[in-house]
Amino acid sequence: MVAGPPRLEIYEFEGVFVSNDEQNIKESLGLEQTLWANTVLASGKALCLVVYCGKETRMSMNSSKPQQKLGQLEQEINKISKFLFVVMLCLAISLAVQQHSTGGTLYSMMINFFRHFLLLSSIIPISMRVNLDFAKLIYCYRINNDPEITGAKARNSNIPEELGRVQFLLTDKTGRNCD
Repeated sequence: MVAGPPRLEIYEFEGVFVSNDEQNIKESLGLEQTLWANTVLASGKALCLVVYCGKETRMSMNSSKPQQKLGQLEQEINKISKFLFVVMLCLAISLAVQQHSTGGTLYSMMINFFRHFLLLSSIIPISMRVNLDFAKLIYCYRINNDPEITGAKARNSNIPEELGRVQFLLTDKTGRNCD
């Protein structure tokens, strides 16, 4: 069996089967001759050879780290916090430069910058993020324990926020009857 190196493309495979007996059979192999994980053979027999295993499997090569999911509200708070940080930094620099222009050393200007930076740090409300996370926990708890919607499970803390932003709910009449 001769096969190319492992590749990320899952719908392409090229290889050659070469028999070592006196018949000297060469047969090209493609995607049609591959079996994937959990494949069930309905009838007949199959002669199989494991070509790639471990980290070389296409499933393993195509897997990536899951991205952290943020709700829209958290993204908006992050943007506002970044903007407020830039405003705070600019104000601290301008106040330190203004005091330095009246006289003083570079060391005193740096001290004044850090002093103003610390005094202006209350511009960014950290408690807003804490309150948001606490409210999400309470909302998830109430969804999980609501007697009117039995079986509901909030498996993500962003669920209440995302439910509040639903604009359209599309359904069809198929499915099982819920009594």
